[in-house]
Amino acid sequence: MKSFIKITLIAVLVISVTACNKNSRPNYQYMPNMYESVGYEAYQESDAFANGVEAQLPAEGSIPRGYTPFDVENTNEGYLFAKENVKSKLDSTQVNLAKGKEMYDIYCGICHGNKGKGQGKLVKREKILGVPSYGDAGRAITEGSIYHTIYYGKNAMGSYANLINEEERWQVVAYVMKLKADIEK
Repeated sequence: MKSFIKITLIAVLVISVTACNKNSRPNYQYMPNMYESVGYEAYQESDAFANGVEAQLPAEGSIPRGYTPFDVENTNEGYLFAKENVKSKLDSTQVNLAKGKEMYDIYCGICHGNKGKGQGKLVKREKILGVPSYGDAGRAITEGSIYHTIYYGKNAMGSYANLINEEERWQVVAYVMKLKADIEK
């Protein structure tokens, strides 16, 4: 008789637990604010700031994290200065030509070609004209001139400073210098 009562109690317990579970409606939520947070207006007025608005301009002269300013001007004189004086910040152990090639193929190869001969897809389709080869006699490019051009752009080429960080720029510079050396062989 005792075993019959135990089996009956277990059966009633199992039935009562499974009867509460319905897949058609959600179960009870405990602490619903964890699931459905309260939305706040991003640019609402606040007493915490001087002019009452939360969105503020950064302090004058501040530099974003991970950003290193390039101290050479965006002028022809700055380009010539960079061409003569700016050297790569990467030593031979930090140069990664595979990473440089990857970045070059993404951002540069479409115009300059995969071998640096100025015959990229856009040039072949005549969408962009006048992209010279890295091996042209009048084209005495240096690490500094390449970096300056990537940072500020030159002629029809725009700046890539917002797309490629500083280390990646130097990797691209190293790869372009390799392409130049390969062409001049």
